Order: sequence, then C-alpha cells, then structure tokens
Amino acid sequence: MVDNSPMPFTESAPTRLYYEDVGEGEPILCVMGLAADHLAWALQVPAWSKHHRMISFDNRDVGQSQYADGPYEISDMAADTVALADELELDTFHLVGVSMGGAISQELALGWPERLRTLTLCVTWAGSGAYARAKTSFWAAQAARMSREEHVENLIQLTMSEAFYENVEGLEYLRKMMLENPHPQTPEAFARQLDAISRHETRDRLGEINVPTHVIGAEHDILVPVWKSHELAELIPGARHTVIEGAPHGLQLERMEEFNSTVLEFLAGVEV
Repeated sequence: MVDNSPMPFTESAPTRLYYEDVGEGEPILCVMGLAADHLAWALQVPAWSKHHRMISFDNRDVGQSQYADGPYEISDMAADTVALADELELDTFHLVGVSMGGAISQELALGWPERLRTLTLCVTWAGSGAYARAKTSFWAAQAARMSREEHVENLIQLTMSEAFYENVEGLEYLRKMMLENPHPQTPEAFARQLDAISRHETRDRLGEINVPTHVIGAEHDILVPVWKSHELAELIPGARHTVIEGAPHGLQLERMEEFNSTVLEFLAGVEV
C-alpha cells in the first residue's frame, strides 16, 4: 500500500481541506456525510486501496479542515471537492458520496460532468423541502443543547440498526472511537452543515447526468428512508439501483463487507 500524499492539507484551494491519499490505480474520491470526517471511511480503505487510489477528506466544517465563518450551499462543498481534485491533479475520477456526501456528489456531477468516470450515490436523496428545513432546524437546536456524549449517542441511534445494539463490544468500540476523535465538530459547524442540507435540491436537474451511476440504498435506513434512493435512481437516466437488505444508514460501518464489494463490483464492470 502506497501513501501518495505529499502533505495532508490542500494549499491552493479556497477552503483548506485535510485529506488522505492511499493506494494505486484508478482514483476514487470519497465524500462523507454530515458530522463525519475521513475516519468514517476507515473500513473501506483496506479493501478499496488494494485496487484503487483512494482519496478521503474532511469536508469544510468538520475534522481538521477549515471551519466556515458563515452559511454556504451544497454546491460550495462540491467546489471544495473539485479544488481538492485539482490540487491532486486528478483529471478524472470515480466519485463515491455517502448521505450529505451524496448530495455534494450530485452537484459535482452536474457542475463538472467531464471530471467523472463513474458516480456512486449512497443513502442519499435528490431534494429537500419544507419538511427537511423544519427537521434540520429542530435538529440543530437540539444538538446545541446536548452534551458531546448525548450528541454522539443520538448520531449512533440514527445511523445504526437495532441489531447492532445487541453487539455490545461493537457498539462500545464505535462510541469510544467517536468520543475520542481529537477533532470533534462544534455545534455551530453541525448547524451550518444542516443548514446547507436543508436547501439541497437537484430533482429538476438530475436528468442531465450522463455518467455511469450507481444508487445504493439501505432497507432499514431511518435517517434517509429507502424510498428516497428509489426516487433518486428513477431521476437519473440509466442509473443502476441496489438496496442492501436490512442495512441502516451507516452501512459503510455496520455492513462494510457487503458495501465494499457492492461498490467495487460496479466500478469493475464499467469501462472507462
């Protein structure tokens, strides 16, 4: 396994991003979701970096990347991602986005289609609305009143399955890993990411996507219900659609072997 990264931070991009660059082969650029940093890809690195150059990073307002000083849009986060690709001299790449990262990836595919080899959209959605705006506003206010421990517990309950809670050792490991993250997201940054999510809307533009696309949903996702992946797949011409049975929102953690193979099998079957 080769570490290709000359330095862990972008230097020329408008938003300073922390990234990790591991492996060789066709590049996969990985975009994570709300409140999570590059560590949320930890269980993908060993499998994917055997076959690909895998780049993961912290979005703005999380982890070691630059924190914002005001509101922004999902499209701004897509521009951050393109700036990272530019700095790493990735002319084209496979793009994999999870949850909010899938929303970011939709904007990237629409704004910079020539950069993509393939597009993989996981446990994500095509557009927010009044319901989402009310939900994200309430969640941000709720998180501001919570302790760090309560916030982490809330995130785990929303993203992992009931069955996972029977795995006492696994649950404690995940809780410990999240609580001991040396770069915890602030409540203000969490609220800004939620605010951007509340305005995500691509439903009227998804028909323009013409790169090979794979939409992956999770049957037991309570954060982004699986019907949203059905809607997304129907709006993208020719999209492949896979639903992982019994999986929760955090499928890249709880169902990592099935998730890893599902992503890799799609990439291997696409001629680029």
